[in-house]
Amino acid sequence: MKAPLQDRAAAKPASPLIRAAKFIAALGRNIRQNLGQWCLAVARPPQAQISRPPPIAIVAIVATLAAIVASMFLIDAASTDWARHLPHWFTEEFELITNAGESGWVLVPCGLLVLFFAALTSPALPTLTQGVLAALAARFGFLFLAIGTPGLFATIVKRLIGRARPYMDMHGDPFTYVPFAWRPEYASLPSGHATTAAATALAIGALWPRTRGVMWLYALVIMFSRVVVQSHHPSDAIAGALVGAVGAALVRRWFAARRLVFCARDLSAYSGPSLRRSLAAVGRALGEAWTDARRP
Repeated sequence: MKAPLQDRAAAKPASPLIRAAKFIAALGRNIRQNLGQWCLAVARPPQAQISRPPPIAIVAIVATLAAIVASMFLIDAASTDWARHLPHWFTEEFELITNAGESGWVLVPCGLLVLFFAALTSPALPTLTQGVLAALAARFGFLFLAIGTPGLFATIVKRLIGRARPYMDMHGDPFTYVPFAWRPEYASLPSGHATTAAATALAIGALWPRTRGVMWLYALVIMFSRVVVQSHHPSDAIAGALVGAVGAALVRRWFAARRLVFCARDLSAYSGPSLRRSLAAVGRALGEAWTDARRP
């Protein structure tokens, strides 16, 4: 006996276009739901008590502030004159190197990965797979906030302070200020590139401690490059590093207080999923989403 025409039509697989539309719609729903839940998790009240910063951290901040002031009076003018007499080929090389301090190199991949994991995470997945995807999203979400937050702060403050960049003053006066100018040429203090580099070094080093040496070397090179290309005085770079490091450290403490990514007791990072388990979770989530889209 033949099946009714309606039953046969219902059992017929959907066209590729319809399957793709259902697949994209399901991912969109997941993004809305998961991003909302994850934002609430980050913004929720603290779940654990965090100890005060150690005295050495306070001493380091005070010493850095003193170094910024000393640099303004003792080093900034001389460093600008030094940078102006560097060989052209040397400056050109550092024009390329300094681009590695732009925040987009880190923020864009981290933001896209958070969206990717949000799109894949579905209640229909096994609990373990959901946990792996959520753990990955939390780590890249931490990197995004730890680097983006101090960067945003520096972007606003530097335009309110209005310090002239070294290339603006041919007399080498490091004390030229036009407050509230909101113009790039009067946005020298603090250095945004140095802020991003220091925040990146601290944030990545917090998640993967073995990378700390390499990451702080990267931060120092970026800070030096900003002086070489005459975009910043040394005091600007030091101030940017202070803003980036303190900002990333505060975001780390914020996450730890909510038992996200870091342990509240000593601020160490929780063990994350291995690469093999991460790839398996992503593969399973993609497979489940596509299988659901194929259903009539």
